[in-house]
Amino acid sequence: MPSDEDYSVYDEGGGWLLFAATILGIAGIMRIFDGIWAFRYDGVVPDELESALLGKSLSTYGWAWIIVGVVLILSSFAVLNRSQFARWIGIFAGGLLAITAIWWIPYYPVWSLLYVLVGVLVVYALAVYGSRTPRL
Repeated sequence: MPSDEDYSVYDEGGGWLLFAATILGIAGIMRIFDGIWAFRYDGVVPDELESALLGKSLSTYGWAWIIVGVVLILSSFAVLNRSQFARWIGIFAGGLLAITAIWWIPYYPVWSLLYVLVGVLVVYALAVYGSRTPRL
């Protein structure tokens, strides 16, 4: 009969890493949708966009969001490999998720702040639990 000691391969940070990878993947998909929206939008562009960070062209924002989305999706898969390179890509991508969400605060304050919070949690998960050797 197996004892509890036989099942002691409990990975304390496994849930956090799965959370980080899932959030990075979902955020990447959402950023790609943001980019597609920016390309297809044909309505009136708000006047405040002229003084925005990337200028007044929505296609510039579309390319930025698609690039950010691809980085986030790739890092979501890489983070599950537990290599240090994947960890740092994930930390960078989580920081990128939080920083790029700040650009939309004037237009969508609640969602942008939620994106920032989730990005900070991803950085926390990878900084604390993303090391090469699992914390037992």
